[in-house]
Order: sequence, then C-alpha cells, then structure tokens
Amino acid sequence: MKATPESRESAQNHSIHDVIISGAGPVGLFLACELALAKCSVLILEKAENPHSPLKQLPFGIRGLSAPTIEALYHRGLLDELEVHKRLKNPHSNAVQGPRRQAGHFAGIPFHEGNIDTSQWKYRLPGSTDTSLISEMQELETVLTRRAEALGVEIKRGFALTDFHQTMNGVTVQSGDQSFKGKWLVGCDGSRSVVRKTGGFEFAGTEPEFTGYTTQLDIADPGKLNPGRNVTPTGMYLQSQPGYVMIQDFDRGAFHGSEKPITLEHVQEVLRRVSNTDVTISALHIANTWTDRARQATTYRNGRVLLAGDAAHIHAPLGGQGLNLGLGDAMNLGWKLAATIQEKAPEGLLDSYYTERHPIGVQVLDWSRAQVAIMGPEPHARALNAIIRDLIDTRDGATYIAGRVRGVFTHYNLGGDHPLVGYSVPNFEFEDGVKIGDLMHDGQGILLDFDMNTSLKTLASEYGDQMKYVSGPVREQFGLSAVLIRPDGFIAWASDSDPDEQSIRQAVALWFTR
Repeated sequence: MKATPESRESAQNHSIHDVIISGAGPVGLFLACELALAKCSVLILEKAENPHSPLKQLPFGIRGLSAPTIEALYHRGLLDELEVHKRLKNPHSNAVQGPRRQAGHFAGIPFHEGNIDTSQWKYRLPGSTDTSLISEMQELETVLTRRAEALGVEIKRGFALTDFHQTMNGVTVQSGDQSFKGKWLVGCDGSRSVVRKTGGFEFAGTEPEFTGYTTQLDIADPGKLNPGRNVTPTGMYLQSQPGYVMIQDFDRGAFHGSEKPITLEHVQEVLRRVSNTDVTISALHIANTWTDRARQATTYRNGRVLLAGDAAHIHAPLGGQGLNLGLGDAMNLGWKLAATIQEKAPEGLLDSYYTERHPIGVQVLDWSRAQVAIMGPEPHARALNAIIRDLIDTRDGATYIAGRVRGVFTHYNLGGDHPLVGYSVPNFEFEDGVKIGDLMHDGQGILLDFDMNTSLKTLASEYGDQMKYVSGPVREQFGLSAVLIRPDGFIAWASDSDPDEQSIRQAVALWFTR
C-alpha cells in the first residue's frame, strides 16, 4: 500500500499490535506469517513504497535455497507456490549434464553433482525435500506477502521506522510523524538496521577485503570480456550473461565505504582494471555496491526488541547464505515469540532464540570469511585456492562442501542422548502416503508415536492446541519408537525403545506449557 498524505493522516494507530516488524523483505514477511499462524496480531512497517526493486529483477536476484529453508517452506505448505525453481535451469550448470554438472561453488570453485555422496547425510529419506533449489527474491517475497495478508498481517509500505521507545510493557514506534504501539518490536530491516542502531546493539566483527559491484550495463565491445567467473591478478569479474556483470575489487571496501555515487566512468575504470582490458561501457542501467564485511550482533534481544536476518548479521553474499540464515532466524523465533506473547512459554524459551541461532550465524560468517581468504589475487590466496580446488574435486570434499552450502548439517545443541535430537525431522512417510511434513502446516508441535503408546497420547492431550499426537507405522523409522517435534520442525527428544515417561515429560516441559 502506497502511503498518501490522506492515509498518513489517518494512520495514527492507537491499537496495540502483538508484534511490530520493521522490514518487509523475506525474513520480515516469513516471521510475520509464523506469528500470525499462531494467532498474533502483526504490523509490518516497510520504508520502500514499491516492493519491486530493479535489483531483484537481475539474474543475481536468483538465490539458492538450502535444505533448512526448503523444509521450512514445505512444513508451512509454501513450497509448491514457488514456481521459479521448476522453470529455471540451475545457473551454475553451464549446460554440462551428468556427473560433471556443477552443483554449486565455494569461493567460485565448483563442486559437481557426481561427486556428492548423499549416503553420508544421515536421516535423509527417499522422497524428502530437495537439499537445494533455486528461487527468485521477487517471487519469494510475493508468495510470502500473499500468505501474510491471508493470515491477517497488516503491511504498511512507505513507512520507514525512524525511532522507537520501549518500556517494561511494550514498544512505541515512530515513522515520521506517525506512531504505532506494539508489545514487541523485531528489526528485520537489513544490514543498515535502524532498529539495531537505535536499540544500542553491539555489532562486532571484521572489516572488508573488497568492494563488490552488481551491475546491468551495455558494453560497446562485449567480446573483450570472457563469460563466467574470471579471476585476475587484480580481482574477479563474473559475466553471468551479456550485460550483467559482477565485479570484486580488492580495495578493502574503500569505495563502498566512501558512499560516492556509482557513475559509469567509475564502473568502467574498475572493470578495465580488474579485467585487464580496455572494455568500454556505453550505458550503465543499474549498479550497487556491497562488501564482505562480516559482523554479528552480540545479542539478538534487548528487552522487548529483537533482531533477525541481516539486522542481526552481515557477511559477503557468496552463495546466497544470508537469505537462508535469515529465514532460519524467522522460523526459530516465530513460535517462541508467539508462545511468549500468549503466556504459553516455559522459562527461557525466548532466550533460546539467541542461544540456538547465534552459533549458526557464527558458522556462516566464518564460512564467508574462509571463501574471501582464498579469493584474493595475492600469491598466498592463489596457492590456497589451488589446494582447495583439488580437495573439492574429490568425493569426500564435494560431499562436505555441498553439505555445508546446503545446510544439511544444521544442528542445535538441545542436549539429550539421542543423536537425532537437534536436527530437522526426517520426512517420515506413513503407510497411507501422508508424510510428516504435510502435518506441520498449522505450526503445532507434534508427538510422533510409531508404536501407538497410550501414555504418549495422554501426555499430548494435556497440552491442548500446542501439540498434537500422531501415531502409526512409517516406511522407514530408523529404529525409533517416538519423536517430539518442535513447531519449527526440529527434534527435541527421541527414543529408540519404550519411552521413559519421566524423560519425555521433562523434554516436553522445556518447550511447551499447559
């Protein structure tokens, strides 16, 4: 909705929303969907009046979705609404099919489908969701917006959050001369988050090695640039298709930090220097800059204010892991914040958002730093690059890299003795063909009982609409007898034998209240 003077005049909102979210990108929208699914009232304030940014239309707007993201969308019935991955060929494939088909990259070094040994990835069942799909930012936002609005989320576009004040009971948010009240505020407003800065969050990390450029341009002499990714003695450029060029200039982020205008003349100078050609740009249509600065908030919560997505952590956009990291934040936070608002949260539940998600962010930031360390033009970086290239071209190397890139190893330290605890639930298939993921669309926890134990059914009934009891044999159950699944799809408890009632009751009490 575009903000007009009339709408702004009437926008003074004295009703109190359960949650105000700053930012209507994928993370803010997905979080809003999770909260609204749990019957919370949600208001999203988005500074941009038009959600259709030109940058999202570029080929660089195509993103790889990792296994946790794909599972999250599937668990909420959203995966089938994404059509782009069904239409587009993997942009890394380069028309090579078969075992040598490129399945992704690490620091620009490809790994190939035929080298990936998926048998090393435990608990992934035949018929499970893919571990990697491609999507468009624009389509993802459209799908999430449609779902959010269907669930009753109010989205105000053209309303930039400018300030806020919190008390013990709530948060008052300012957008220009308008104010809005909420019980909680979540900053999903990107790398330059106003919520993070205003809220006084410490943002610790490392400084950049390069300025990256994403451009759409016309080249007078296109034959002077090679297609694909090209590493040179002064940097790197990637021409995904004619007219779309990405550049990395190892200037320690100097140009990005200068906030100078991105002119045709400047982009041409950088491209000529990095490509070592005298290429001529005849027109510059779209350009933005970015860096590999890697920073993370030292806490994700300050009173009634929380952070998620790029507001909580930033790093180089290598491999699209930032989007997946942010959507993981939203899936983890949504049900916990909703339970807190509805006074159904055990002690410490909301704090577990930080203790679970911050270590995942640390891993992704280090993964980004490691890539940058072997992408530079210096001799030592080139030497490391050559060694990593050899390792990635082995079966174990490709399997490990693919597993990390696709988030297959995502794990929360939830305690417990069973090795499955803390991992995403396998997509168990019942004898009638129904899969466990199909039963998670309502966002409830599930006590999954393979042996139809009456005591487990009784336990689940004590928690009302927070948890449902599902029973029956499945085609492959890994020797399990019962599993407790959190609303975000992660396993909180599992047993291979007759469940110990005290053990399961203790586990349930950590995540749910009666």
